[in-house]
Amino acid sequence: MKIVVLDAKTLGGDMEFSQFDKFGEVQVYQTTSALQLEDRIKDADVIIVNKIKLDENNLKNAKKLKLICVTATGYDNIDTTYCWHREIAVCNVKGYSTSSVAQVTAAMALSLVTHLNAFDSYVKDGRYTESGVQNRLKPYFHELNGMTWGIVGYGNIGKRVAQIASALGAKTLINPHRVRDGFDYSTLDEVCGNSDIISVHVPLTAETRGMIDEKHIAMMKKTAVFINVSRGAVADEEALTNAIQDGRLGGLGIDVYSEEPLAKDSPYNKILHKKNVIFTPHMAWGAYEARKRCIDEIEKNIETFFMGGTRNRVDI
Repeated sequence: MKIVVLDAKTLGGDMEFSQFDKFGEVQVYQTTSALQLEDRIKDADVIIVNKIKLDENNLKNAKKLKLICVTATGYDNIDTTYCWHREIAVCNVKGYSTSSVAQVTAAMALSLVTHLNAFDSYVKDGRYTESGVQNRLKPYFHELNGMTWGIVGYGNIGKRVAQIASALGAKTLINPHRVRDGFDYSTLDEVCGNSDIISVHVPLTAETRGMIDEKHIAMMKKTAVFINVSRGAVADEEALTNAIQDGRLGGLGIDVYSEEPLAKDSPYNKILHKKNVIFTPHMAWGAYEARKRCIDEIEKNIETFFMGGTRNRVDI
């Protein structure tokens, strides 16, 4: 059996892949360009991939391919319909990054609500030393205790964020991706209109693409903090940028982008200098423990598949 890892660099330079040696030959590529892709997978039985898009155009000559393992929960970069017709199994990993993403979400919320960037700059640029005053309280900030935290998407990550929010004394409004009978939930309009903090934790689907649109952004409080750690395309980036520029939004925390890495023509480039925004490079999922858990999950997926199981299959 031949296993090909296409974009190991996206998992960090500290991950090992030797645990896959028991299955057969393993070829690890740090990155793979579009021009290199077809040649690298033409003899592969298993592909391990994170970000690279796989569809009919580049899979058609991979005649031996039996399994694609996505090192993520989201698999919108894989044409699962084509894979189903070709009888190529596709597996993702679930739950591996819950603690990591929830931690970064909370860190963003705490930093933005408390204006840590502004206070940090005040000390580092020398103004504190020159002030002659022992403390600095501007910009004024408020306690999370008593605030309302709106959570869009209530899977593993959304639930963990809700636990953190409650532990900090915040009231939570929940807008689940899939509504279940008997569940006390809020509409997206209610979440956007009544929350002091809004964080998004949904997969990218036809239904969720653009769900945080200009209309919903306009509903948000002028002091609200908006955090997206799911997928960039679920929110209107231009509308969020305009809201920050116009002072219609209190803060913005973004870890994901409609085009990654951040494109030179992204509207977000207009507000990179703002102290009430935090931009991170799609790292919320990537605590060491989460990445190691991800690799272990891939190993279990491969093992189960070749034993006839359907663990974490997303193509059926």
